[in-house]
Amino acid sequence: FCGEVAQVGAEVKAVREGDFVSAEMHLACGQCYMCRTGQSHICQDVHIIGVDTDGCFAQFVKIPESNIWKIDPAIPADHAAVLDPLGNAVHTVLAGDIAGLSCAITGCGPIGLFAVAVAKACGARPIFATELQPYRQKLAQKMGASLVIDPSKADPVAAVLGETQGVGADVVLEMSGNPNAIRQAFQMLRRGGRISLLGIPSKALELDLANDIIFKGAVVQGINGRRVFETWYRMQALLRSGALDLSPLITDRILMADFERGMELLLTGNASKVLMYPNGLP
Repeated sequence: FCGEVAQVGAEVKAVREGDFVSAEMHLACGQCYMCRTGQSHICQDVHIIGVDTDGCFAQFVKIPESNIWKIDPAIPADHAAVLDPLGNAVHTVLAGDIAGLSCAITGCGPIGLFAVAVAKACGARPIFATELQPYRQKLAQKMGASLVIDPSKADPVAAVLGETQGVGADVVLEMSGNPNAIRQAFQMLRRGGRISLLGIPSKALELDLANDIIFKGAVVQGINGRRVFETWYRMQALLRSGALDLSPLITDRILMADFERGMELLLTGNASKVLMYPNGLP
């Protein structure tokens, strides 16, 4: 979300009424081991605004000053509305080296599509993407994927190995949570490569640890949320530079009162990011 600050508490110093802001929606406890060692993004007692408390669909949302992110005037308001999910993609892509490396992205939902754009902006080449839905396949191409693979028509592992002379991708970003895609992600990774996992499976799954991780010497990372506030500074810099254009991924604009239609649009698979406005369309 993004919006204007309507009111501030008596002890608030860095934020003023009228400021145009977004926010980190994970409320870290500040006291656990993770928080006290600079890893508040994986706080063991985290509360999430919009999950554990009312979120930005409410008339007003109350957010601690420490979580507020002031929007740089150079960033378009439309982009300011999607910083939270964009941060997931930036965190995943930049969790290791990416410039000049081949990158495969499994799953091109909105965050997977953001990852395609971020990987391109950060110098990954070539970029492979897997996606079943035709509308999202076209968006992946528009955002900079070198090759988009439909897993229902071609073997993604064979395709990536074929494009890399049998070596595999240097970096694999798993954004789908689909068990088949996760297994394929490990199989298309080169020996010694990095795989970063953001997609959330709905249940436990079986992996070939020996062949796909141990014997490969693979670097395996679990990615959760955004690094606070390191990721926010990095995505702000990418947006300010002009290297990252998210416009093609904002596919629909509707009034907030029509939120049900927005949900229906997403369920059709023919939308990516649907922006909702409370007081009239821009």
